[in-house]
Amino acid sequence: NECNVVAQYMEAGDRAKNTLIYREASNVYREAINFQMKLKTQLPQNPHRLIESRIKLGVCLCELARYNEAEIILTRCLDEVCDNALYVRALTALAALYQAQSKYDAAMKLHEKAIPIARGIAVSSLSIRLADNIAGYAETLRKSGRLPQAEIHHREALEIRTRAVEEKLCTELELAVSYTQLGCTLSRMQQYKEAYEQHHRALTLRYHYLDFSHGLVAESLNYCAESLCALGRGGEGVPLAIHAAQIRKSLFGTSHPAYAHALSVLASCYHDVGRYLDACDCIEKCLGICGVAFQENHANNIPNLMNYGNVLRSTGDLAKARSVYQRAITIHELNFKGGQQARQLEKCKAEVDDLTDKIEELDASVKSCHSDDIPDEICRKHVVLADVESQGTPVIVYTDIGRDVDDELALVLLSALKQKHILNPVAVITTLSPQRERAHLARGSMDAMGMPDVPVGIGSCGGVAEGVDLEIYGSEYSRSSPCIFESGLDLVCRTLESVPPKSAVVLCIASLSDAATCIREHEELFRSKVKEVVLMGGVVSTELGETLIPDSAYNNNCDISSARFVYKKCQELGIPTATLSRWAAYGCPIPPKLLDEIAKTEHMVATNIRSVSKLSIDQLWNKVILHPDDPRREKLPNRCDIS
Repeated sequence: NECNVVAQYMEAGDRAKNTLIYREASNVYREAINFQMKLKTQLPQNPHRLIESRIKLGVCLCELARYNEAEIILTRCLDEVCDNALYVRALTALAALYQAQSKYDAAMKLHEKAIPIARGIAVSSLSIRLADNIAGYAETLRKSGRLPQAEIHHREALEIRTRAVEEKLCTELELAVSYTQLGCTLSRMQQYKEAYEQHHRALTLRYHYLDFSHGLVAESLNYCAESLCALGRGGEGVPLAIHAAQIRKSLFGTSHPAYAHALSVLASCYHDVGRYLDACDCIEKCLGICGVAFQENHANNIPNLMNYGNVLRSTGDLAKARSVYQRAITIHELNFKGGQQARQLEKCKAEVDDLTDKIEELDASVKSCHSDDIPDEICRKHVVLADVESQGTPVIVYTDIGRDVDDELALVLLSALKQKHILNPVAVITTLSPQRERAHLARGSMDAMGMPDVPVGIGSCGGVAEGVDLEIYGSEYSRSSPCIFESGLDLVCRTLESVPPKSAVVLCIASLSDAATCIREHEELFRSKVKEVVLMGGVVSTELGETLIPDSAYNNNCDISSARFVYKKCQELGIPTATLSRWAAYGCPIPPKLLDEIAKTEHMVATNIRSVSKLSIDQLWNKVILHPDDPRREKLPNRCDIS
């Protein structure tokens, strides 16, 4: 019975450890140890099981950055163990601990002691434990800058695991470990294309076999994003990095190095698409976490500092960027011997020299950017000229996203059409109070769907009375951003100036207040650049006259005078309009099953749309059943009643 209890403890700990819930796993392993120690005085115990429990506890404590506790436990294991297999495991675990603390020489000595023993006791050349030992040594080689040797050992480990999978001695998930480790090594060797291929293979396997919220899926998402960024495809990396950060935040909390690494990768991706202040915000959060989790001069701080220096350089803060690179050099010299991680050191020194030259060239008043009036190029508030032939039809979208899910579903479709170069969203304007919060939701949603380069602007209250805020649903990905245009009208004008004549489509899936203002104040620009206006709303039957007149559809009803003005001016200016009315929705309804299907992807936008949709229907019903004169109906047309 006692043996069964210990086995149950170990199984529970293993389950938590395998899902990267290290805090829970460490608590369970500790309980297993305490239980065995209590029985030790009463019944003879299996010393191997007790040491195994301690080794696993030490590994978890290392993952939690509780290094001192882990070292005491693992060192004790080495002193007490008499079994070769457990001895190798203890050596490898302690080596990993030293590696985590940047004690690379000490870690390599332990690995070099463990591997010959591991080769000697391996029951066959397909031993997964042997592959783990070799890969652990390779990781220390990689961390210490011995990249060619690391690659050789990682490829050996991958070969062992591949043959083991072919012989059905382990699952394909073992391959994902090697793909990831080899990918990281190749990335450090600047072989980014193959690095991305390895990480993508790992992600494919993990996505297939594990829950999307699993920490290993987050790891592969993060490394794929990092590799894409290195390939100059940071826009594609942003949604992967956002999902990785969200998963790690949920699993580990906001003070764990794993979450910090995800923020660092996200910063790199934002920097790659020109959103420098968003990048700065992410990397500063990352450094704040690492400052608490790691010792002051830990080698893991170097890549983050280099990332920060690169971002600061782009923001114009050259003096601070130089000091950050100098700090990275100091940490490097404290952790590495001559020749180790030489490329990293050379990069930092070259940056310091270049920044010094540029600072000397510039007047002291422009050394850093601390003015409240931050240049547009830093906030990524410039508008890129639209290329209709290669990127598709330019589209300007007016949306009241957050009101119900149809607008965010429209952005989902828009992201797919953008990837296919059919449509090119050049601006998204949020309208309907609270329009600023809607801009935050639009920004986060578009980032998560691979449109971080599409500018977002804040529009008007959309015809809502001053001081009245309509409801807006929440999401974990909604985010404020310095790159959001405070004036949606200014963004639309800049965008129209950037597109060829008669090329832009204006899509209004919200109140027409902002479109009316644009036409009223910039009629000639609108007339010369817009080829079509597409509206979600409705019109009175054309049989009643030659001109189109908006009906009582919700979007029209928000600001009926603006709706009438838009239809009237478009007809006067000869700009075609296409109106999608409620009759189209009646004839082609979206089944609830569609939302269920997209939610199966576990993409954060898809799952949020699915959860919000039911709530939106309930809220609509609660308005429908009210008396037509009840102000709580807001702008709901009288025809929408309980009958």
